[in-house]
Amino acid sequence: MAQRFHCCFIVILMAAALLLTACLEEDKLPLPWVKSEITTFEVEGQCDATGDGFAEAQIDKEKREVTLYVSDQVSLSKVKLKKFVVSNNAFVYKEMADGGLVEVTHTLPNLDCSTGSARLLLKTYQEFWWKVSVQRVVQREVVVSNQVGDAIIDAASQTVVVYVTPEQDLKRVVIEKFTLGGQHGRVYPDPTGTEVDFSRGRTYAVFEYGSETAQEWSVFVYNASSTTSTTAEVFPHSVRAYVSGNMQNSTIPVVEYCEAGSGNWQVVPGENVTVRTTSYEAVIEGLTPGKDYECRATADGVASQVASFHTADPAQLPNSSFDDWSTIDVNGRDLYQPWKAGDSPFWDTGNRGATTVGASNSTMGVEGSRTFANLQSKYIVIKFAAGNIFTGKYLETDGTNGVLSFGQPFASFPTKLQLDYSFKTSTINKGGGKWDDSYGKYISRATYDGLLGQPDSCNVYVALIGDKDEEVYKDVLYPFIVRTRPSTLKLFSPNSDNVIAFGSMTKGDDVPEWTTTTIPLQYRFTNRQPKYIVIVAASSKYGDYFVGGSETLLKIDNLKLLYE
Repeated sequence: MAQRFHCCFIVILMAAALLLTACLEEDKLPLPWVKSEITTFEVEGQCDATGDGFAEAQIDKEKREVTLYVSDQVSLSKVKLKKFVVSNNAFVYKEMADGGLVEVTHTLPNLDCSTGSARLLLKTYQEFWWKVSVQRVVQREVVVSNQVGDAIIDAASQTVVVYVTPEQDLKRVVIEKFTLGGQHGRVYPDPTGTEVDFSRGRTYAVFEYGSETAQEWSVFVYNASSTTSTTAEVFPHSVRAYVSGNMQNSTIPVVEYCEAGSGNWQVVPGENVTVRTTSYEAVIEGLTPGKDYECRATADGVASQVASFHTADPAQLPNSSFDDWSTIDVNGRDLYQPWKAGDSPFWDTGNRGATTVGASNSTMGVEGSRTFANLQSKYIVIKFAAGNIFTGKYLETDGTNGVLSFGQPFASFPTKLQLDYSFKTSTINKGGGKWDDSYGKYISRATYDGLLGQPDSCNVYVALIGDKDEEVYKDVLYPFIVRTRPSTLKLFSPNSDNVIAFGSMTKGDDVPEWTTTTIPLQYRFTNRQPKYIVIVAASSKYGDYFVGGSETLLKIDNLKLLYE
């Protein structure tokens, strides 16, 4: 009996120990990954960068940054939210000036952005710090009688210089508009509507909205050296031209254009002309690419000099139907290259990375007389790879990751990208990886964004870019370097200030038959010359993160830039 009791006691002790061990092991289990992001952010007085209209906040989920503009009526120390949404019901804290945290609800109270930004902490099982940057737009304007051109307003030195016609008496200058404190600020003494002696410079106390601290501004008025002139400067695209210039205030400009030397002047419709106090902007439409034109503007009987301009040629893309391919042997496998042997490549693929462990997954496809780019998503031995093709060059393989250059030289202004395509989706079953600082480890990208089990999507985009992101790599200058290694991840962003125009297409449903579609280009800047064109097509939209469905297939053919 004693022996049986002793055995039972030992069993009970062992069970208790196992239970205790299980509890301890449970404590060591990693917490579930629950990501939270800011998805909506809108404040009172929100506007665009010019202050003239509303613009949505820019939300960068990779950098965890929100950027927006507010009117001069908003005090940066008390930015009031109208709409604020975070994902996964995270707890939200705002950081105080002393570094402490205060928990807030999703109806967030005032934010103190007096330093230009504030920080918010979104907390689930993990912590996600977000930066909110708010820039106040102060619209300052000075308009006087017989003014020539816009006033030169330098906020840094708090100085204004205004030019008037030669016959204007500087001792009797009528002030028509004087909003140096912004639309809702004030000036002391306020000269608006009065006649002022500007034979010498004058000083004014300027108060921006909500501030009791005066800024001291100096204002100078000078006679222009010649008779009032109307000017016209032209920035031509391929089928449009953007005209801007100055004229005397209180006049309406008439903008005209014609083919060079024809004398057949045509008037730009009034709805295409925007008039400000002493300046204007106009858009000439319906032009022919690669042609010489002339333009002039007339205001109050005073004509500008004739401006000559040449519309950009309608450049196209080499090997845009993907008829030319070549192969070389790499590790006993065929490496497919989208260019003819001996030619200078315009397009490239990620095949050089894929063939380090498997076969090319971006190849030449053939169906009857049609040849095309066959972009197949695959799991290649140890890693998922999306089929892809892009303008640029594959530079080298970093481990099992790629270093690529996006972009080829290009200086024209297309309005759309046309292409033929077909698409077969599959379920996202590969998760990729992403380093996350707040968690301190690699995590599954598909888990991170909740993509597993969802239908895969293809993605095609086109961008015209400048030279701001150029980078030297191994002594060679490239337009934009892409790195896909998770710990040094650097991807192309359509929101970069370097992007002059952008358009994209994403498709998540099957398109079994060849279909023709167009991708419109939206120009963010109409007065900047492109230096490179970036076109990227991928069978899996999140292939950069090694996320997608291993049977997704995108076929593309007959790419053509349209000029309409």
